[in-house]
Amino acid sequence: MPGARPKTRDADATRARILAAAKEEFARLGLGGARVDEIAEKAQANKRMIYHYFGSKENLFRIVLEEAWLDIRNAEQELELDHLPPEAALETLVRFTWNYYLDNPEFITLVNSANLHRGRHLEGSERLRTASRRFVNMVRDILDRGVAAGVFRPGIDPVQLNITIAAIGYYYLTNRHTGAILFERDFMTPQALAERLAFNIETVMRLVRA
Repeated sequence: MPGARPKTRDADATRARILAAAKEEFARLGLGGARVDEIAEKAQANKRMIYHYFGSKENLFRIVLEEAWLDIRNAEQELELDHLPPEAALETLVRFTWNYYLDNPEFITLVNSANLHRGRHLEGSERLRTASRRFVNMVRDILDRGVAAGVFRPGIDPVQLNITIAAIGYYYLTNRHTGAILFERDFMTPQALAERLAFNIETVMRLVRA
């Protein structure tokens, strides 16, 4: 039908602008603090379009959270770690996780918001469950290959390992302001960040090595 494609492109572009603006607002202010009027203004849309595409502010928040987790899960798959030796693959994953947090600070604040609401906005996401299972299998494969090569010890739970990899980067960054006061050092200088990454890699590799 003539004209259908341009309309579809316009709708997709509007939806993408709304999601980008909503991500910024929810990351900054959380579900309770974010305002639909502000999201609409930043997206160069109107409130009617937001409710048309997403139904409610809460559903928009749910989609933003889901997309945030899917973004990191998809980026992890693009590393193609199955082509690397197990030790190199695991170090690459640790580096990636750290750099992803640095490059996408809104992801951390969205994680905080999701947990503030006890994760209820993600409970029904089968897409996210599928992506998470794929990620766990990827980490399990790295560990299994490492055990077969004699470089990793057996019996490591890939979920526990991922929690550790995430936590040692996440905690450092979410507590950087209080940490700077308590430990009297700037956590965010290039040297401090490089030292922290090296420490993260050494910690994880010592944890898994045979």
